[in-house]
Amino acid sequence: MRCEAEFLDVTLRYGKTTALDAVSCCLQPGTTYGLIGRNGAGKTSMLSLLASCRRPSSGTVRIGGEEPFENANRMGEVHLVYSRDMSEEDDSIRVTLEHAARYRPGFDMAYARDLLSRFRLDPAKPLNKLSVGMQAAVNVVEGLASGAAITLFDEVHHGMDAPSRQLFYEALIEARQDSDRIIVLSTHLVSEMAYLFDQVMVLDRGRMVIDEPYDTVVDRGVTVTGPAAEVDSFSGSYTVIDRKTLGGTAAVMLYGSLSARERAEASARGLELSPVSLQELFIHLTKEENAYAINQS
Repeated sequence: MRCEAEFLDVTLRYGKTTALDAVSCCLQPGTTYGLIGRNGAGKTSMLSLLASCRRPSSGTVRIGGEEPFENANRMGEVHLVYSRDMSEEDDSIRVTLEHAARYRPGFDMAYARDLLSRFRLDPAKPLNKLSVGMQAAVNVVEGLASGAAITLFDEVHHGMDAPSRQLFYEALIEARQDSDRIIVLSTHLVSEMAYLFDQVMVLDRGRMVIDEPYDTVVDRGVTVTGPAAEVDSFSGSYTVIDRKTLGGTAAVMLYGSLSARERAEASARGLELSPVSLQELFIHLTKEENAYAINQS
């Protein structure tokens, strides 16, 4: 599979602050990426580079083999969707989408109207008269209908209620079916959105610490529960990213795949193995005390 977009040893600095530190990655067509990280990890900075809002301090960003910054042929292939202040925007939803369609040849207005109906949005209503959640839905409609080869959603679900978020997720699944679009979802709602991810990218303090298929990532996490002495003996050679005890029972979270032989050994010792969710892994992998061990694994 080809790299439609790639980062090659990209660093981005704002004065003395390093937002991205030597990041390299490859975005492949037809893939939905979950971009996760704590506040300030560099997620928005990474998306802004893809969207040609700025150029890197060092390293190279490429889209279709070309650097996109100030490159009209490539800038139009990327659409960045983010929460914005609409308090001064009195254009109607219809006019807003018509403006968007003028600048994006692939914009599907019929699909946009269908999405407006699903979200129960009145096309005649001004943006500044909408609730925060409705404004977010307008952003979602614009992004999905844009037809952009690379569509970036940066915490765009902010303010949306649960039913609206579910509509968004269903539309995302539709958008990636029979399509080569690259979709990047930057989110803190990891547990709710994980099922949408084909590939997981975890940024921690500006560095890419994980960039792997979703199934590979979650297979690396396992919780081992049982008598404390047996748990500690079994887990001694693994990377332990969390440990809890209750009386004589311990539960440790390991980072690393277990072979069939190792799982059989755990069972023979009377230990219980259980999977770990992506959210649990994310929380523990980005703890200060785990950073070095995970970067070395």
